[in-house]
Amino acid sequence: MPVTGTKKHVRHRGLTARDLALIAVFAGLIAALSVTVAIPLPGSPVPITLQTLGIMLAPSLLGWKRGSLAVATFVVLGLAGLPLFSGGRGGVAVLAGPSAGFIVSWVFAALVIGLLTDLMIRRGSYSFWAGLGINAVGGILVIYAIGVPWMAVSMGDGVLAAGFSMVAFLPGDIVKAVVTALIATTVFRAYPIPPAGRPVTEDGPQTPAAPEGSQRPERPTGADGGTA
Repeated sequence: MPVTGTKKHVRHRGLTARDLALIAVFAGLIAALSVTVAIPLPGSPVPITLQTLGIMLAPSLLGWKRGSLAVATFVVLGLAGLPLFSGGRGGVAVLAGPSAGFIVSWVFAALVIGLLTDLMIRRGSYSFWAGLGINAVGGILVIYAIGVPWMAVSMGDGVLAAGFSMVAFLPGDIVKAVVTALIATTVFRAYPIPPAGRPVTEDGPQTPAAPEGSQRPERPTGADGGTA
């Protein structure tokens, strides 16, 4: 069958100045949440902070690319020496401590939350319950799966014992997952943040042409260019 045109598909590539600004803003937000609240727990080397709230918020609102970059920017700045981690700590020395696994896990958590959130939005719209489940998987399961064994090895304690020591953090992390889902639901309903990158139009499947004989025949033209 003859074809006359193509269907255009829009993809987003690269990062814009707006994307870089959002990455910087959310990296700063995570830093603010990290240093404003730090509640020590008896018997645990890891204090209660609001860091995980920022780790969940960034990819939930910005998607996997910008959200992961915002979290990675925060981690890199902290490892570079800025006092951004709990207790005003900073520098690569924190990687030798019991909380190093949690710091490393944040980037993976942001990737999981961002990818699953992007997939959910492409299939429809942001849903509170689906978002809550995604936050729980990325912001709790992924972080605990990496952070707890690392803490156990660092402290010379068993993984099971270290896991039990994290039970005190679980209610707060569930609340953070709920708050993140509520914020994301409200934002996507009121003002959805555009996808990252510049829109690029690509050719898609060709559309069929009109059947032969269905087009109006051209009228002959005269010598002066007018119609005969």
